Amino acid sequence: MKYRLMDILACPYDKKFPLKLIVLEEKVYPERKYEWDKKPFCEEYCGLLGKPVKEVGDSAPCEDCIKREIVTGILYCPECRRWYPIKEEIPILLPDELRSAKEDIEFLQNVKDKLLQVEPELGDKILKEGKPFNLSTHSSK
Repeated sequence: MKYRLMDILACPYDKKFPLKLIVLEEKVYPERKYEWDKKPFCEEYCGLLGKPVKEVGDSAPCEDCIKREIVTGILYCPECRRWYPIKEEIPILLPDELRSAKEDIEFLQNVKDKLLQVEPELGDKILKEGKPFNLSTHSSK
């Protein structure tokens, strides 16, 4: 997922913007070049810095941002406590009824150590209380 998607992504349930981004694995493509006349590229939110564009201004790291992709991560809505996986560079923002408990629990099991390392407090909250699925209610499934 490109960091600049954070400029447009909101929670499908309560429309909370911006979502909290937790990067667990990132890939860098050094050959990519920033080719836009406008800087900053994003209008509302700089996903790479995790700040509103107003706070970043002309010092936005657009040249660095364009070279990075989030391979694995989590998008989290602090309003409704829903989490959404980023798998193989793709953010999956499906409604609860279209999500697979088995796949989501498997994802959490696979990333839990890294998640707790990167974001200890929030990671623990997602693992124990995250919606629609978490490890507390689905620990052996």
